Amino acid sequence: MLVRSCSTEHCESYCTMPALKIHPENENAIHFLTFTTIEWIDIFTNPNYFYLLSSSLKYCQDNFGLKIYGYVFMTNHLHFLWQAKEGYKLSRIVQSYKRFTTEKLKSLIKKDHRKYIAGLIKTSFFKKTNNNFQVWQENNYPEYVETEKFFYTKLDYIHLNPVRKEYVENPIDWFYSSTRFYETGDIMPLKIDLIET
Repeated sequence: MLVRSCSTEHCESYCTMPALKIHPENENAIHFLTFTTIEWIDIFTNPNYFYLLSSSLKYCQDNFGLKIYGYVFMTNHLHFLWQAKEGYKLSRIVQSYKRFTTEKLKSLIKKDHRKYIAGLIKTSFFKKTNNNFQVWQENNYPEYVETEKFFYTKLDYIHLNPVRKEYVENPIDWFYSSTRFYETGDIMPLKIDLIET
């Protein structure tokens, strides 16, 4: 069964529905996921932030059984095609990644003296009441990838995101995406897993 969620084209408007979850039966299936900053704040605006995001992903690959088939880092959201290896749970990887990056981002924002950004985060109406510093929106918009066609539709969507946002004219020119791997075999900044057919 394909899990439907809020369309990523419309996810800039906040959902009033409860956050969708990865179904327990699909913990080891490929999912398309979107992580969005609270209030759609442009937090990721220099290489230090992208390095933090990618190094945290590498840690998840090495220690938490994460497989990455596609990704893109934007200034206020991330798109992924992820899968958990057998013996691991995708929902726990998501939770660990968000928790760890929140703490690291909090330190980096403070170090960079980005008081305006810190203020927006702390005063957001959309954060949980018991959370003093919430970087990520709660919903990850998980979509279970059931078919090869759906996989490649989402991979194209991921790779074309920087073009749609007019960051670059050609997707291969955006360094923080898996496009370069699929076009040239370049594994920097992240190793990409090959889908088993």
